[in-house]
Amino acid sequence: MKQYEAVIETIERLGGVATLGELNREVFKIKDCKWNTKTPFASIRRIVQTTNGIYKIRPGLYGLEKYRKQIEERGMVVETDKNKNAEDVTLFNHSYYQGILLIIGKYHNMQTFIPKQDKNKKFYNGKRLQELSTLSEQPPYSYPQFTKRSATIDAIWFNNRNMPHSFFEIEHSTDIQNSLLKFNDLQDFHARMVIVADINRKPEFEAKMRFHAFDELRMDKRVAFLSYDALVKQYEMELEKQSFGFIL
Repeated sequence: MKQYEAVIETIERLGGVATLGELNREVFKIKDCKWNTKTPFASIRRIVQTTNGIYKIRPGLYGLEKYRKQIEERGMVVETDKNKNAEDVTLFNHSYYQGILLIIGKYHNMQTFIPKQDKNKKFYNGKRLQELSTLSEQPPYSYPQFTKRSATIDAIWFNNRNMPHSFFEIEHSTDIQNSLLKFNDLQDFHARMVIVADINRKPEFEAKMRFHAFDELRMDKRVAFLSYDALVKQYEMELEKQSFGFIL
């Protein structure tokens, strides 16, 4: 079996849609295909990007053309300049990147939390986000006014002492300033604060961070910007690790 055929068969086995990280983990289970290369993951990336019959849905997420209609009916529509602010595109983006953050958090041995209003939203594979998170409620880590403020943050990682480790806000089309106001109110906690968005929104993020209201956040370098592509690459790296027999 040729390598591109093994990739297509793996996507088929995974329901017609797969992340690149999943392919890196699952494709080698097909015994009829030989990967006589020192860089098999690079080969898989090249195959999904260049093979007819495979198309890109989101960074790191690929589908089979023959299932495109069914995939779109599940809400996974390819984003374009014309539809990028459409409700279905916005909802899928939000839940897709939330799910990735929850999975990475679990690999880092963190407890993970999402807001109540997002629990029934679906990850790309049909799982509810609540199934991917480990907490149904925030730990009572502080006074009620602070836990109430953090209750709507898109994804939170908690450490084994039930204290917040990282706050993540996913900004597809909404105002980044609203997320920065939340972070400003929570700045006294020793936690990372991250805006997750398309790389094209980084100048907007930097402009908002120069507002005097966020002087402390800026001078103390409390808030980081993480692009969708960078997030997905880290997700792929985490899944690749799981294919190793021993992890240092």
